[in-house]
Amino acid sequence: MTLEDIRDRIDDAVLIDRMRDALLAQSRGECDSPMPMHLDIEPGCEVHMKSSYRRGGDYFVLKMASTFHGKGNGMMLLASADTGEPVAYFADSGHLTDVRTAAVSAMIARELRRQDQTIGILGSGIQARLTARFHAQVLSLKRVYLWARAPERAERAAEDIRHFVRDVAVLSSPAAVAAATRLIVTCTASREPVLIANDIEDGTHITAVGADSPGKQELDPEILRRADTIWVDSLEQCKRLGELQHTPSEWTRALPCLSAQAPPSRLTVADLTGLGVEDLFIAESIYENRNF
Repeated sequence: MTLEDIRDRIDDAVLIDRMRDALLAQSRGECDSPMPMHLDIEPGCEVHMKSSYRRGGDYFVLKMASTFHGKGNGMMLLASADTGEPVAYFADSGHLTDVRTAAVSAMIARELRRQDQTIGILGSGIQARLTARFHAQVLSLKRVYLWARAPERAERAAEDIRHFVRDVAVLSSPAAVAAATRLIVTCTASREPVLIANDIEDGTHITAVGADSPGKQELDPEILRRADTIWVDSLEQCKRLGELQHTPSEWTRALPCLSAQAPPSRLTVADLTGLGVEDLFIAESIYENRNF
């Protein structure tokens, strides 16, 4: 299936619901989703491989997503759980990985019953664009605050984001974003904190999706220590790959996403590393075109 075919079958609202189903299935122990594999090819070039099977399901999935010098690529292979034969090859250039990541972060905002009309996004890649698009499905967004290390890239991202949220302000620093809004999504490839605890205001929720391999980090560890609630998509993955790898003192406090409703609080954090079961559920949805 080509990228054009895949784009034609994507329904944002449906996929947000499917990502909720995926995380619930994972939390109930219904899925075999091994730890991801990572290849560091050379500086600026990395490959991620994930897989999953839901017991009793019709399919299993194998996924590869890569970034080479800032350009994403990848594919998914959906195979029959009865015969092992491939049933669909998705030449998605990594797009489905980007989409399901944005859908999960938007679903988290919805599950937390956030009523924000503004959002802060750190990053300027495709993930920043999709984050705005999917959050606009679950919130009445009036403004996006955007920051990236390269101002010219931030301005280009802002132009694209205006297709989903008309008012986009490019700010000069992550601290400025934190001062402007109480809902923040970090989607950078940083290996050092971009958000500092002292800059975070009470009532803030942060979803961090950039840390997905050893050494990556977007949040000051003090943010997790101060958080009233920490949600994780997979505790084992987050301990090895996510923000939690830098704060082992908080491992015992982390809760699986959707395991409990987080009460209103001063600070909540979702540490998301991306699960093979999410790849499985989005591949099934695209292949079967369910509810489209």
